[in-house]
Formats: sequence, structure tokens, C-alpha cells
Amino acid sequence: MSSTPIPDSPSPIPVHNDIVLAFSGGLDTSFCIPYLQERGWRVHTVFADTGGVDADERAYIEARAQELGAASHVTVDGGPSIWNGFVKPFVWAGESYQGQYPLLVSDRYLIVEAALARCAELGTRAIAHGCTGMGNDQVRFDLAVKALGDYEIVAPIREIQKEHTEVRAYEQRYLEERGFGVRAKQKAYTINENLLGVTMSGGEIDRWEAPGEGARGWCKPRAEWPMQPLRAVLTFERGEAVALDGLRMPGHELLAKLNAMFAQYGVGRGLYTGDTTIGLKGRIVFEAPGLTALLVAHRALEEAVLTKQQNRFKPEVARKWVELVYEGFFHDPLKADLEAFLASSQRCVNGEVVLETHGGSVQAVEVRSPHILNARGATYAQAADWGVAEAEGFIRLYGMSSTLWAEVNRK
Repeated sequence: MSSTPIPDSPSPIPVHNDIVLAFSGGLDTSFCIPYLQERGWRVHTVFADTGGVDADERAYIEARAQELGAASHVTVDGGPSIWNGFVKPFVWAGESYQGQYPLLVSDRYLIVEAALARCAELGTRAIAHGCTGMGNDQVRFDLAVKALGDYEIVAPIREIQKEHTEVRAYEQRYLEERGFGVRAKQKAYTINENLLGVTMSGGEIDRWEAPGEGARGWCKPRAEWPMQPLRAVLTFERGEAVALDGLRMPGHELLAKLNAMFAQYGVGRGLYTGDTTIGLKGRIVFEAPGLTALLVAHRALEEAVLTKQQNRFKPEVARKWVELVYEGFFHDPLKADLEAFLASSQRCVNGEVVLETHGGSVQAVEVRSPHILNARGATYAQAADWGVAEAEGFIRLYGMSSTLWAEVNRK
């Protein structure tokens, strides 16, 4: 733990403006409230509930803001926004960042929009966030704010990193010396939860060691998986999941139900090391049971109804879309251009997919759609409505260039 003394707060401090803080109740954003107050800001907190917390946690976050002295606190329901603004195009894309990470941090862009809406209500152009100076979230927050207007951005965690190397230890002491407690789990890990899933970093994860038992969110360990397999039926219309087991519901509610169902079987948990936007290696534990189920079902349906050329080309567009979202370019016009292509590709992605899991992973075991590209007179490796001569002629022409090269250069 750092031994750097915490300086006394300047006094007296005139309040010079209102500032809106994107608040989660965690260590970093809890630290931000007294830090900003001691520098003359009147702090208004906004919690964008993007579906990762229950009623008790939501009440805790509201009470925490009050305990820390926020001038006002607002909780915003971000479920519909995160479904329409991120989940739907992400599932259309069907790719994860670097083939592994399902972009669970993408709620940050919806948080920014909620905070800026509160700025408009208060008549202020000042916004604050609790992002560190080492991670990607600072890029996402800052670029999203800059794309949406002319605001003053205050980032207390970046500011204290100029003087303190053991930042989390400093934040803990800062709060404790002012009479504010810190949750035990927050001392060990940085934890983010939303409708998309859970991410955990810090502690032994950052030390490239095996994650401890404390680094577990929604997904049950293998010893607790149910004995009976789970089956679920997802209905898609134009590439969007609209019903679960025959029951239609809003997308954010559907994803929440998938999270609860598949987390019991440990689906969607991973340990990921990737290249961050600023060039560091980032290592996290993540859990995304619902998104994993959605991606598996959607891909199975797409593989059956899209043409060979669509299935070959679409991943190139998807990977670029994922890179833009991951690296903070959520409002770049190229993202909208790519989404226009993705939306067009979904016009025949209609049907039902049966998912099954025995635990740990999930498979699409049945696909039903009027758009499956079945050839009426042929089945792969079983039957065909063409003859031997047609097959041999196709092979001869299809491979002519390679065959000619072999003949010309054969010694």
C-alpha cells in the first residue's frame, strides 16, 4: 500500500459549477464524489441501470450516492437502449473482439448519453467519469462525449495517477479517512456488471495467475450445474431475437432471462487476454451467458439462410464494426455505414433455433426456417440430381488454373 499522505482539503472552497458524474457505486466513482466536491464542484450522480444489478444493488447505489454527499442522484433505465443501440447490431455482426471478447463494456456509450441528458436538465456543460488513465474506458467515454457536444470532461482517477502509483490503495484510504467504508470485494477486484455480462480484473488476474474463487459473477461452477440438460427455443425476425420458448418479449427482458437460464450451467465464462486501444495487454475474467446463447443461435440460423458469398464476406464487415465499438468510435459515421450493410443482410434471417446445453458450452441442435437454402434434388454427400459428367466437367473447369500450373511446371 502506498504511504503517500493524503493532503488536507483546501478550505474554504467556493462551489463554482454543477457537474454530472457517471456513477456505479464502485470504488472509483465513489472516490470521485468527495474528490470533486473538495475541488469546488457540486456533484450530481447518474446511474444508468443497464440490467446488471438487482433491486438490492440498485438501492445500494442510490444510498451510496446519498451517503457520499451527492447533490442529487438519478437512476435511468438503460435496458431498451442497450438492446437497440448495441445488442441487436452486435448479434447481427456475430463476431467478438479478437475472436473472444463479446464487448461487455459497450454499455459505456449508453451511460454517456444518460449523463449528458442529465447535464441538459441541469444546464451544465461539465461531465465526470471514474475511468483510469491506463484502460480503454477513458477513450470510450471521452470520444463519445466529444462526438455528442462541447463539454468539459473531468477524470479524477487520471488526475491522481500523476502523483500516485498505487491508485486503488490511495482511493481506499482517501475514502476511509473521510469516514466512508469500502466493500471487501471492491478492494480485490474491479467488477463491472450490466445486461451484457460481468467483467472482473485486478488481483491475481492482473498478475497472470489463476483466478480465485472471488473472481466469479453469475456463472455457476461445474459442481453446481444442474443434472438435466437445458433446452431453449429462440425465435428470430430479420435477425433480431423476438421470443423465447414461444413467448414474445422486449429484447432486454429476453436477454436477462437468457442470462439467468444459461448462467446456471456455467455458459459464457472465459479468461481473456487482449490488445487494448492504448497498446497494453488487458487480462480479464468475463461472463456473458445470454449473449453467448444469442450468438450461437443467430450464427446457426445465418449459416443456413445466407448465401455462400454472404457468409464469406460478412465477417470482414463485422470485425471492423467490432473494432470501432471496442476502440471508442461508437459515433463514427463508418459504424453507421457498416450497420446499414448488416441490417440488409438480415432480411431473410427468420426462424427458430433450438439451443441445448449440458453445461459449460451451448449448441444449436435444431434450425427451422422457410429460408433455409435447401436444394430440392440434392443433399450433401447423400443424393444429387446431376450426373457424373456434370460433376467431372465442373471439377475440370473449377480447378483449371491450378491444374495447368502443375502440368506446365511438372519436372
